Amino acid sequence: MKYIPFFLILLLFNSCQYFEKKVPSEKDLLQKELKSINWKEVDEYPTVADCEKITDKKLRQQCFFEVMSTLIQEKLNIDTLSIMYPELDTIEVKVTVYPNAALKFEPQFRKDSTAYDTTKIDSILRARLVDFPKVNPAIKRGVPVKTQFILPVILKAKKDK
Repeated sequence: MKYIPFFLILLLFNSCQYFEKKVPSEKDLLQKELKSINWKEVDEYPTVADCEKITDKKLRQQCFFEVMSTLIQEKLNIDTLSIMYPELDTIEVKVTVYPNAALKFEPQFRKDSTAYDTTKIDSILRARLVDFPKVNPAIKRGVPVKTQFILPVILKAKKDK
């Protein structure tokens, strides 16, 4: 009988435990990965050409919000919205940026806003908030995603001189 060194016997018995380990399934790995993703945040916020050069994530987001607020404000100041509702100095607009770069604008009214004709304001918004510069959608893990945010827009009444 041949002599088998003791360390080989130990190696043989201990290596069996490596065969017993369960390999996680693709489904389990996917579920674990999905749980680790923060779906409330995006990797890159939506952006417009004026903000593309900014590399800091927060500054780029701030630039985008400022550009969008200014554009909405300019488009609404053309209209009689501030004349029709002089007491309405600020309106909140929910902006949706879709993965295909399409935009949707919806006014957000408080529950106590029965003094305003919300249907009329909504139709004015839809008519005026068109022809925006191209908006690049938000990115999550390299994929364009839908984002929504609410912008306060200040309405300025035109004063006669």
